Formats: sequence, structure tokens, C-alpha cells
Amino acid sequence: MIFDELLLRAKSGEEFAVLSLLQMYKPLLVRNSIIGGNYDEDLYQELCITLLKCIRLFVV
Repeated sequence: MIFDELLLRAKSGEEFAVLSLLQMYKPLLVRNSIIGGNYDEDLYQELCITLLKCIRLFVV
């Protein structure tokens, strides 16, 4: 499945597409959840929420 199609399916609420995007971006989210050399689970969750909001607000 190409990225554009995956994004549109996630925007429409398809669970598989949403989970696929979260998995695709997990390394980036984890990398940006490290503060001072320590992994911050709360920050990771906030970044996931932000990604989900961006998917929902994406304009076609």
C-alpha cells in the first residue's frame, strides 16, 4: 500500500491504517522522546497523540 493511500485510509478511521502509520513513525517518535539520555514515556504518548491529530486534520 502506498503512503498516500495509507494516510487517506487512516484519516477515514481505518484502524489498520492508523496502526500502520504509528508503527512506521515509531522510531522517529521514540528518538524524539529521549530527553537528557532518558526515554520519556509521557512524551512518547504525547507525540503519538500529536501524530494522530495531524492525521485527522490532514487536508486532501
